[in-house]
Amino acid sequence: MRKTLVPLTFAVLALAACGDSKTNEPDNPATPGAEIPAPAVPTPTDQGAAPAEPAGNGIPIALQGRWGMVPADCTSTRGDAKGLLKIDGKTLEFYESVGTLGEVKEQSATRLRATFAFTGEGMNWSRDEVLDVQDNGQTLVRREYGEDASPEPFKYSKCA
Repeated sequence: MRKTLVPLTFAVLALAACGDSKTNEPDNPATPGAEIPAPAVPTPTDQGAAPAEPAGNGIPIALQGRWGMVPADCTSTRGDAKGLLKIDGKTLEFYESVGTLGEVKEQSATRLRATFAFTGEGMNWSRDEVLDVQDNGQTLVRREYGEDASPEPFKYSKCA
């Protein structure tokens, strides 16, 4: 009988140490020595995949990156890639000019129509631009609208 009483006593003590089983509420934070749980902070895995476009009126992520009119634009190390277009969240950077995003008129995950304020070669100008990503993100088509705009679209390939 004594052999069964000892394990039973340890089991009762172990259950008593677990606390009151009637509630699942945490300890009162005012209790000395009680630990206050930290608030949950979302992690990148909690947030899921990256958004298809940035919040607000930035340039969509699918349009961002380095784009070349010919393959050599993507690989030149001499700085002579005149057909290279670099796009980030707010700017279009060409060989001799930079366009800064202004008013966004239309936006989706793969398309943007907006006004850009350009500077380059000692001049300033404004231009409406439409940027479209096609071919599963491998081709960018850029169209200009306004005074002195090119009547033909510009076609770029994604740089590796």
